[in-house]
Amino acid sequence: MRRILEIALLAMGHEVVHAADGVEALDRFAEAPCDLVLTDLRMPKLDGLGLLRALRERGEAVPVVVLTAHGSVTSAVEAMKLGAIDYIIRPFEMSAVELAVSRALAVAHMDRENRFLREEMGRGFGEFVGQSPAMLALYELIRQVAPTRSGVFVIGETGTGKELVARAIHQESGRGGLFVPINCAAIPADLLESELFGHRKGAFTGADRDRMGRFEASSGGTLFLDEVTEMPMALQAKLLRVLQENSVERLGSHRPVAIDLRVVAATNRDPQEAVAEGALRQDLYFRLNVVRLDVPALRERRQDIPLLARHFLAKHCRELGRRVPELDASALRRLDEYRWPGNIRELENMMERAAVLSRGETISSTLLPEALFKPFLGASSGESRAKWPQALAMEPQVAELERGLIEEALSRAGDNKSAAARLLEISERSLWYKIKKYGI
Repeated sequence: MRRILEIALLAMGHEVVHAADGVEALDRFAEAPCDLVLTDLRMPKLDGLGLLRALRERGEAVPVVVLTAHGSVTSAVEAMKLGAIDYIIRPFEMSAVELAVSRALAVAHMDRENRFLREEMGRGFGEFVGQSPAMLALYELIRQVAPTRSGVFVIGETGTGKELVARAIHQESGRGGLFVPINCAAIPADLLESELFGHRKGAFTGADRDRMGRFEASSGGTLFLDEVTEMPMALQAKLLRVLQENSVERLGSHRPVAIDLRVVAATNRDPQEAVAEGALRQDLYFRLNVVRLDVPALRERRQDIPLLARHFLAKHCRELGRRVPELDASALRRLDEYRWPGNIRELENMMERAAVLSRGETISSTLLPEALFKPFLGASSGESRAKWPQALAMEPQVAELERGLIEEALSRAGDNKSAAARLLEISERSLWYKIKKYGI
């Protein structure tokens, strides 16, 4: 039987080591660990269950397939409890063994890949995945600034993970309070002040009870002001006063409440340009911009793309209850060549799509969206001039791109305006204005 199995496994392209019983198998395994063990159940000196138990006691996670002519429910249950990956009754068709071997090796490969991904992620920082020089420099800056109370301004394109940076700063800060995020662009201006400051009952129509604001909720922790450049100028002046005095008054109250405030602000714009355009108060900018952290765009950290893609693919396959397929060379090449205008958020959406559509053990470029095969309108000047439109007047080209982005967001959100505004990272009011402007 050993000889028959050896011939079949050699024909499949595997290297084979064989032993007459469990004791000899343990000796051979100590000399050269294997990727898979096929063992009979009844053997002299040490039987199959004894061999399986001994391997597990040594801490060996090698997959084991049990072959036996004396199968029983009891022995099968015991083998599975000890971690056997398959249980085959003799006599058997060789095709059944070949299938069991292929399946066991595929599972072992996936386990190794998952361990590798966990180790790589462990060498990252917080919830980040990535080991590129740009990310390592960012991790170091986060470690340095986190224990202080200094204001931090996080700058980065949409989808680069600015909130992850803010959360990492909070987690490393040692502050025992809450991490409280608020998107200044997603909340209408007339509600944003109440969200930040809170209010007393009767302060305005609809204020039927006292309500704590985000400033108070984040006392002792971290307040994350996302897209702070979209905050109305009048409210920016009140924010500056809170930062200077470390106290806040709820709307409808004249009693200041002392707070222990640490603010991390973020924007996808150049803050100095926002100051020049009148979208951000200069004195508030200086107050927030004690330490500036620039989050690299995905195209600036291309060596992290395969790791991020596998991470997101594994995440969404687990949620769908499916095996994690491999990304083949053609898919990885397309991912590397793409310019990623939507950054990490776009990559995750793409991997979720691949997880949903995948039915095999590999994902090729044919499962990736058409966008990866088209030139990006914002290509750099060093790229092919053929990618640029004939007319270079900026306003109509920008309007066309903006219209296309809005239509795509509405399509992805199923025409839900609120969800589309979140995808575009603009306020719902701004989205309605642009829909009307472009006649969408």
